[in-house]
Amino acid sequence: MRELLYGRNQVLETLRARRRHVHGLMLAEGVKESPEIQTLFDLCKEINVPVRRVPREEVEKVSSSAQGVALEVGAYPYAEFDQVLAHAQRSGRPPFLLLLDSIQDPQNLGTLVRTAEAVGVHGVCIPPHNAARVTPAVVSSSSGACEHLPIAQLNLVNAIRDLKEAGVWVIGLDAAEDAQPPERVDLSGPVAIVVGSEGQGMRRLVRESCDLLLRLPMVGKVESLNAAIAGSVVLYMAFRARFTLNH
Repeated sequence: MRELLYGRNQVLETLRARRRHVHGLMLAEGVKESPEIQTLFDLCKEINVPVRRVPREEVEKVSSSAQGVALEVGAYPYAEFDQVLAHAQRSGRPPFLLLLDSIQDPQNLGTLVRTAEAVGVHGVCIPPHNAARVTPAVVSSSSGACEHLPIAQLNLVNAIRDLKEAGVWVIGLDAAEDAQPPERVDLSGPVAIVVGSEGQGMRRLVRESCDLLLRLPMVGKVESLNAAIAGSVVLYMAFRARFTLNH
């Protein structure tokens, strides 16, 4: 299966990551030379990716936000779960993972992956069914972070079981009364943060499999935060706790 990725930063990160098979780069006629475009040319030359000039309309058909470039690539290379764990163990830091339970919106998935990559998450796990997968739209909303961060598709209940056996503390983000406030939760060690779907939250078995639940305090009139925002807030809480611990 082939896909067309779009946007200069997304295309650059895909070429830099070198995880996908790349078939060719399309560059819209009239695109001005710039350091960014030159970097694209240099990367394509380095890894023998053909570049062809095409009418601007051809690139804009891919997306109105293509910025004059589109990259034809193979399917997204999902990681195996044991590869994600091995990557965490090789890092020399306590494992830090993100589990997304049936996130439906590609924008939310991309935002969470982008945040996860920024704060040093070792890998992301998503269900294989009834959830957003890594598409060109997700690559775009993650600003190319998907291409660098290992993402595995698997049963999350099984993943949580394996994480517990590996000594990872699994913390679910939930608004329930029995959930703990952040000041009572230690996020500095080996942790996996679980974020539920928009509107529904975590599925019952996933929720019950967590070691504990964490809720974000709110004083406003809006009932809850968007899943991507709430998840990003907790990821940064964990990042701060881990950074403080190790520095």
